[in-house]
Amino acid sequence: MRVLSLIRSRFAPVLATWIDDQELLNASLERIVSSRDATLADYQANLAMPLQKKLGKPPLTIAEDIMAGLDLGDICSSVTIAGQGYINLRLSPEWLAKSLSEAHADHERLAVTKVDNPKTYVIDFSSPNVAKPMHVGHIRSTVIGDSLSKILRFLGHKVITDNHLGDWGTQFGMIIYGYKHFRDEDAFARAPVAELSRLYREVQRIISYQDAERKLPTLELAIPKAEQKLADAKSKVAASPKDKKLAKESSSAENQLKELHEELNKAKETIDQAKSDTEFVARAQSHADLSQRVLRETSKLHQGDAENLKLWNDFLPNCKEEIHTVYQRLHVEFDYEYGESYYHDMLPMVVEDLLGRSMAVNSDGAICVFLDGYDAPMIVQKQDGAYLYATTDIATAMFREREFAPDACLYVVDHRQSEHFQKLFDVLRKIGITQTELNHVQFGTVLGKDGKPFKTRSGTVVGLESLLDESVERAWQVVCDPDRLKSAGSELTDAEKRHIAEVVGLGAIKYADLCHNRTSNYVFDMEKMVQLVGNTSAYIQYSYARTRSILRNGDTEGYNAARISNAEMVLATGPEMTLALQLLRFEDMLAQSMVDYLPNLLTEYLYETARLFSSFFEQCPVLKADNPETVLSRLKLTDLTGATLRKGLELLGIGVVERM
Repeated sequence: MRVLSLIRSRFAPVLATWIDDQELLNASLERIVSSRDATLADYQANLAMPLQKKLGKPPLTIAEDIMAGLDLGDICSSVTIAGQGYINLRLSPEWLAKSLSEAHADHERLAVTKVDNPKTYVIDFSSPNVAKPMHVGHIRSTVIGDSLSKILRFLGHKVITDNHLGDWGTQFGMIIYGYKHFRDEDAFARAPVAELSRLYREVQRIISYQDAERKLPTLELAIPKAEQKLADAKSKVAASPKDKKLAKESSSAENQLKELHEELNKAKETIDQAKSDTEFVARAQSHADLSQRVLRETSKLHQGDAENLKLWNDFLPNCKEEIHTVYQRLHVEFDYEYGESYYHDMLPMVVEDLLGRSMAVNSDGAICVFLDGYDAPMIVQKQDGAYLYATTDIATAMFREREFAPDACLYVVDHRQSEHFQKLFDVLRKIGITQTELNHVQFGTVLGKDGKPFKTRSGTVVGLESLLDESVERAWQVVCDPDRLKSAGSELTDAEKRHIAEVVGLGAIKYADLCHNRTSNYVFDMEKMVQLVGNTSAYIQYSYARTRSILRNGDTEGYNAARISNAEMVLATGPEMTLALQLLRFEDMLAQSMVDYLPNLLTEYLYETARLFSSFFEQCPVLKADNPETVLSRLKLTDLTGATLRKGLELLGIGVVERM
């Protein structure tokens, strides 16, 4: 039920008699919203004050004129004016009960209507580098993208999900080089992906060490110069303290010095750690200039070298199987998995097209696209002929435009790629992709309790599968604690406990990510994630299980599903009305969450729904109500609450359990 749309549709013809500007009319209707203060109203219309200049009347008169033309008698029990023209709406308990009964009769969709004008969305998310196991950094893109696809589909849009796998490029050059020079045959036979991952890390470590050794002298020379630059800038500021330009230059010099010190300390730390391992240093020295060697292996792969192509084809199935295991566990599916390799043969044509349009030029041997407003160009082909991510992304967008003709393409990628996508979208618009909404759905970083990017004690990025295992184990300890189950009077088999721990543990990981505004960083705290109190998925899952328990108990007392479905819903108390109104807002909230692609609005809604259900249950006896009619009405409200919680969690990619 789109309550806001319905209410706004009643205001629209009244306002249209005075407003002939459609844009102003739409903006006015947007001022009809859910009330922030439930004691005043269910919905409020703040229309009068913004229209006083346009209509030349006092706000109170405008509000009275609007009221005179309104027809809300079938929806509202009261429509009043407050203050200087606020119109307060209170929904009728009878209309509310009727609307909720319609939702109850439609357990699959809860009377949520599909959009009038469905769009075609391509959602690009997750996109791991298949050359190494998935880690904690992949969780945000995966769960945000999955939830967006589920919500948009539920609202009636056509959604095409694409996992743009990193299955090509330098990372495979690193693995191929490592396989040729550092592999452990027995380890590879036992666990191919684990050994390939080790080879990747080994090559990466050598390259990092060699880079640090090469940069160290330059950094040591650069710091005294940066210190002098800062001292000079501070002297100028002292002489002219009100000069904002000089203050900005001083701040820039200070930041530059800080970055140099950080880079120097990182280089020294890398070198010191390496030198404690004499065997590693010997390997690094015997494979000098490893980054260039890796690029040569990558180039051979891209040029179709038989040996490298065979190795790539041998490695890829194992790598994909590893990540698919994680996706299966997370219950995440994709319509397509067109990796970077799929577009490789299209890249020469992309470069030719850009050159033909005079958008790209040769700059010192590289093919670049120079764009207004950016310091650095977008490089689409390097001096050695190699292509870059930007080239592949252009080819991918052109392919999607041809194959899917989307109305919108959402790239669920972290905020550090913002400039890349700004440049990409500029280029795509210039080559004619102008009818598709291109949106970088960016997100912040997963942090540890120390406020830094979440890593293990050894400093490596946390593997995603081990994280899932830990969350399930924590959920087992909290939810399946013997003392808790005994006090709750629950007897569960080991199989039931394992299932509950898996559902609650995986839900905790997903919900903890989704309940934050996606643009923000958040601190990963496993202990808080699985708690049965507070804004956690476990609390909402427990609330759902509680509704199921009440219904099971009702069934044993003769209040079966058929009687509940046929019962008349009566909303006679404040807690019943408050919960009912919350349930009715489900569709409006889903629509609002997709305006800026913010699934945290759904998590906030579900938490508030669970909280209001708890309040309702404490204040309004269900099975011990005064009469059978009230019992059935409250069971119906309980059943609809459970269905709403289940559907909301499902749209977040989170499961429920019947007992907890």
